[in-house]
Amino acid sequence: MSARRFRFGISFRSVGDRDEWVAKCRRAEELGYDVIAVPDHLGEGRAAPLPALAVAAAVTERPRVVPFVLDVPFYNPALLAREVSTVAGVAGGRLDLGLGAGHMKSEFDDAGLPWRPARERVAFLAETVAELRRRLGTGLPPLLIAGNGDLVLDLAAREADIVGFGGLRQVEGEPPGTLTLISPEELHERTTFVRDRAGTRAHELEFNLLVQYVATSGDPKAEIEAWAAPIPGPKPDTGRLLKAPQLLAGTPDEIAATLHERREHYGFSYLTVFEPALETFAPVLRALAGE
Repeated sequence: MSARRFRFGISFRSVGDRDEWVAKCRRAEELGYDVIAVPDHLGEGRAAPLPALAVAAAVTERPRVVPFVLDVPFYNPALLAREVSTVAGVAGGRLDLGLGAGHMKSEFDDAGLPWRPARERVAFLAETVAELRRRLGTGLPPLLIAGNGDLVLDLAAREADIVGFGGLRQVEGEPPGTLTLISPEELHERTTFVRDRAGTRAHELEFNLLVQYVATSGDPKAEIEAWAAPIPGPKPDTGRLLKAPQLLAGTPDEIAATLHERREHYGFSYLTVFEPALETFAPVLRALAGE
C-alpha cells in the first residue's frame, strides 16, 4: 500500500483582533499550510475555536480548518451539533472536527465544571460522537479524535477518520495536565495499538502528530536542550531527544528526510506545528509539496 501524501497544519495559540487574525490565516495559506487549527483552552488571550475557525475559512480559499481539539466535556452535545453544523456550512465543507476528552483539570475548575475520571470523560466523548452522528448524519465533518490512553485511542480506532497523537503523557504524582514526552518506543506502541483495534478499517485512518517543537537554528541540539529544560520529570539525553518524533531539528532538507522515515515507521503523514514555527517550518512544506 502506498504511503499517504503529507499534510501540514498550523496551530495558532492566539487570534488577536480581526486584522491580526485575518493576516495570520492568509499568511498560513500563502506559505502552503493545508490546515489551520485553533486549540480549545481557557485563559487570557485564548480564543473560542469554532467562531475563530468560521472567520479563518471565510478569509481563505484552500486550507481546511479544525478545532484542535475540542474538550468535549465542556459542551452539551445537542448545542455542539448546532455549532458544528453552522461552522461546517459557512466553511464551505472545509471543517474537520477535532475532539478530545480533556486533560487539564485546572481549566475544568476555572469553568466551574466537574472533573471526572478519565473513563467517564471518554464515555461522554463516545456519547457525544454518537449524538453528533445522529443529529448531523451525512453532514458530520471528518472526525479527528486525539489522545494517548487506551480508552480514547480505542474509540478513535472505531470512530475517527483521523487519529491525533500528541506524544505526551501525564507525569505520575503531578497535578492533572502536567505532561511529558513519551518515548519513541511508546509512541510506536500507541500507533500499533490503534491499527490493531481498527482492524479492517486501519488502512482508512490518517495519523496526525502534534509536533511539540521545531529547531532550525545553526545549533539545533542546544535549541532542543533549552526547550526541554523546563519539562518535569527525568530528561532523556540529547541524543534521545533528537530522535523523539514529537521534535524536529535540522535544516529543511534534513527535517524532510526525517519525516519520510517517520511516515514509514509510525504512519504519520499529517503533521501539525505550533505558531512559533509558522515561518521556519514553511521550507519543509515546500520540500515535501505533493508527496
